[in-house]
Parts: sequence; structure tokens; C-alpha cells
Amino acid sequence: MRIKDSLTAIIVVAICLIWAFVDARAAQQGIDSALRLMTPLLLACLAGLYSERAGVFDIGLEGKMLMAAFTAASAAYLTGSAWLGLLAGIAGALALSLIHGLASITFRGNQLIAGVAINFLASGLTVLIGQNVFGLGGRTPSLSGAGRFNPITLPFAEALSGVPVLGPIYSELISGQTILVYVAFAMVPLTWWVLFRTRFGLRLRAVGENPASVDTAGVSVTRLRYAAVAICGVLTGIAGAYLATGLSAGFVKEMTAGRGFIALAALIFAKWKPWQALFATFLFGLLEAIANLYPNLDLGIIVVPSMFMNALPYILTVIILAGFVGRAIPPRAGGEPYVKER
Repeated sequence: MRIKDSLTAIIVVAICLIWAFVDARAAQQGIDSALRLMTPLLLACLAGLYSERAGVFDIGLEGKMLMAAFTAASAAYLTGSAWLGLLAGIAGALALSLIHGLASITFRGNQLIAGVAINFLASGLTVLIGQNVFGLGGRTPSLSGAGRFNPITLPFAEALSGVPVLGPIYSELISGQTILVYVAFAMVPLTWWVLFRTRFGLRLRAVGENPASVDTAGVSVTRLRYAAVAICGVLTGIAGAYLATGLSAGFVKEMTAGRGFIALAALIFAKWKPWQALFATFLFGLLEAIANLYPNLDLGIIVVPSMFMNALPYILTVIILAGFVGRAIPPRAGGEPYVKER
């Protein structure tokens, strides 16, 4: 990774080191919280990465995550199983991905408008169905026990806790996360390998750059784009399920709170690359963790109000979109429906 591409990583490391120097215990708690908060962002960012690398811009990440969160929480409550909730969440996001694929790939509609429609559809359906089924104003009942994904203690976590530096990192940061956090981090090297080391990934990237050449080689552009949209649906399904059954204990109205749009901003910041996406989403998660730990940040001279602290991730989103959109070059065929020449 070149120096200019590792700018996000340098920023993240600098923030963590300064924070650890000022207050080591708070820094450890903040980083631990950031890992949990960044998980849905990372999954959604990787979902958008697959879709947009194939030439399908997906503004509907927010809606897919929201639908997945609702279906996951509903299924987990009704069945008492977080795993069945996860499957239901993936199914809910895949259903919206199919609709998005039909609109933007088969019927060659405007991809951005289709994504916005997905967001509105998910926002309305989750509240409507939730009210009719549970009668709680769009919420689902609280989840507990096997209906939630619980933290996992990794082997030797307690035994290594006394080892300087590395012990606390392993026992308190790496260990003690839910299974979906580990899945999200494992998806980063897997995505890199799939996109840059397999024939499928080569073709997927080629579809996003020059679909006509792929079609000339006898490979179906439509099939590849549907595959990318389906992968996007699976990852946003896991992200939404984690929100409702891992990070929270049920579904509440609009619980994604703009995370789909933040993931899109992180994707642009990461220049559509998986490893950069890891650091970009961690930066967003870190800012949210800081806002949670310091609702009113006292800097001595002034006190930063809680409203500003809570808005930090969204302010960073605006800054990134304003300052990096022109510098980040998206796939050349992105956003354009492919029409086969006869």
C-alpha cells in the first residue's frame, strides 16, 4: 500500500497513540467500542465495493441494512435463535438487492434513483410491518439469550492477559467480540483475494471498467453484475443483522441512522479498495466511540457540546464527500446500464 493510499491508516494510528498517551484506559475502551461500531460500516462498505466495482452504484445500502435489521430482529424474536435471525436478515437484504438489480440491470433504469427508492421502501415497510405484527410503533420486542449474538472469549485470553502490551490487546480488544465482528474483519482479506487474485474478481472489475470488452470475450455482463449485487445483499444483510442482534437488542425505527451513507463516504475515501476501507471505516467508528465516551469534551479553554460530538461522524462524511470525491476515480462504467450492441 503506497504512502498516499495509507493516509487514513496514518491518521487512525496517530489518533490512537495520542489518545493512549493522554488516557490509556479510556483509549482501550474507545478502541474496543470502535471495533464494534465500525463492523456494520465495514460490511456495508465492502458490499458497496463489490457492487460498484461491477459498475452498479448502490445508494440503497441504507435501505438494505434497515430491512435486514428488521427481518433479523423479527425472526430472532419469533424463533429465539440469532442464527435464524441472521439468515432472515440476509434474505431481507437479498430481496431488496433483487429489486435493485431488476431496476438497474434488467430494465436499465437510473441506478441512483433505484437506490433512493430502495431506501424509501425499506423505511416505510419496516415500520408498517412492525406495527402490524408487534404493535410497538415499528419496534420489535427486546431480544435476549440465544436471540442475540453474545461475545466470544478466545482461547488463552485470560492466561495472556498479564503479558505486557500484547496481552491486553488480545484479551480485551481482540477477544470478547461477537462472531459477526470477526466475520467482518475476515471479509477484508477475502474480498482482496477474490477481487485481485481470482478470475471472477478480474472479470468483475473489468465489467465496471469496460463491459463491452467482457461481453466480447463471451462473458455475461448481466450475470456478473447480478452476482455483485447479490454479494452486496449478503453483506448488507449481515451488517443489518449485526445491528439488531449484536450491537443492539432488537429493532427500532430508522436504527441504521445514516450508516449506509457513511459507508458510501468511506468507500470513496478508500478509493474502492478493501484494505483502505478497513481503515476508513475504523476512523468513522473511532469518532463515534469518542463521541460516546466524551459527550461533553472539556478542552480546558472551551467545552465541546454533546451535539457537536454526536455529529462528528456525519461532519467527517461531508468533509470527505466535499474534498475527496473529485480525487477518487470511480469505475469508468459505474452508474451506466450496459446495452449490448447488435
